[in-house]
Amino acid sequence: MTSSSTPGLTRFNAAEDDTARAALHEICASAAWGEAILARRPYRDAGELLAASDTAVALLSPDDLAEAMAAHPPIGRPRPGDPVSAREQRGMTGASDRLKAEMLELGLAYQEKFGHVFLICATGLTAEQMRDSARNRIDNSPEREREIVRGELGRINRVRLARLAVRPETEGAPRP
Repeated sequence: MTSSSTPGLTRFNAAEDDTARAALHEICASAAWGEAILARRPYRDAGELLAASDTAVALLSPDDLAEAMAAHPPIGRPRPGDPVSAREQRGMTGASDRLKAEMLELGLAYQEKFGHVFLICATGLTAEQMRDSARNRIDNSPEREREIVRGELGRINRVRLARLAVRPETEGAPRP
């Protein structure tokens, strides 16, 4: 371990496989992605972990990508009691009822066209930015959209992995 290792990353590297696998599943529901991350432990630093994630996301099959997306709640409707999706979708919190209704309508139209939830790395985005992205992406071809979704999933995984890597011992589960 180098001096750039963080408390969360040290725990993740030392965790039993089942514990680490559960923590990874909270980050991304793709079993293939999780196994790829597990296979490369231990990580010297967060940068190496994030690079492994990028590689694993790039190699996901269409079925693996669908498995990952199925675990994401629609924008504007975080899972009740799920602080991660609530935190990531914070930009929708203060949105007007009209904007929330528009996002719901766009999300449903997107899901009808592509067969999966509209996926965007919502961290730091406003409700208007999320809506505008949904508006812009709904006209994409399925092939183009699959690659955009892959990129968004990669960004989401990076945000979540970075939190896992720096998580202090006192912060809540999942704690590898």
